[in-house]
Amino acid sequence: MLCVDEKSQIQALDRTTPILPMQEGRIECRWHDYYRHGTTPLFAALDTATGEVTAALKPRHRHQEFLAFLKHIERAYRDALDADGQPVELHLVMDNYAAHKHPNVKHWLARNPRFIVHFTPTHASWMNLVEVWFGIVERQAIRRGGFTSVPDLNAKIRTFIEGWNDRAHPFVWTKTAEQVLAKANRPTTSNPRH
Repeated sequence: MLCVDEKSQIQALDRTTPILPMQEGRIECRWHDYYRHGTTPLFAALDTATGEVTAALKPRHRHQEFLAFLKHIERAYRDALDADGQPVELHLVMDNYAAHKHPNVKHWLARNPRFIVHFTPTHASWMNLVEVWFGIVERQAIRRGGFTSVPDLNAKIRTFIEGWNDRAHPFVWTKTAEQVLAKANRPTTSNPRH
């Protein structure tokens, strides 16, 4: 099972002055101003069984790039076979973003039946474990970084992904299936004061 999504608008920010490290009696110090060098979207597929991530950084975030990423996944798993020597079915967990349901994407998926898509319920993107991984990338590779350009940002993200895959481990839910489904199926309120 592959949890698939994209993290758009990752900014290549560079501080105008260097971050001053923590010292005895002083906290880390950084200034609020920065240079903005552009953005990049990150497309990722998290294999929940191994924890490995197949990823691509693209210049834009549209259905064309998403379709190219699906083809990237197909190449990455082309040689994956089951016990009978047949190509492994690839179950994709995705949200309901419009690019995921674009007619060109649907047509490609229809021609590639080994891809089986499972959409998360509306307003339940938290059910897609790749969102957890995006949080890890944000905290460990992006938030405190300084990036002089989009290629610099992309190179640092690729380095993080390579290191991640070297030490990957399976992602496991900490809640039972019943607890997850209960949260997903809880009633919503229409009262605007809540």
